[in-house]
Amino acid sequence: MKFSERLIQEFLKHHFENSKTRINADAIKLVAELMRLVVTEGAMRAAHQAKQEGANTVTVEHLEKILAQLLLDI
Repeated sequence: MKFSERLIQEFLKHHFENSKTRINADAIKLVAELMRLVVTEGAMRAAHQAKQEGANTVTVEHLEKILAQLLLDI
């Protein structure tokens, strides 16, 4: 899985208060990698939660159950 660097750049730009704020290419790559890691970890934890509950598929409820701890861990 990989996040588009252009998508990351546009997302960050959208949240800058000053429209002249710039972000360099290395920072964009770093943010993209961090997002990839967080999404992967969240998916793994949700899958583990689903397995513990005897489910064959991951649902939104599984994601909701792991989200608080995931956010505390990052």
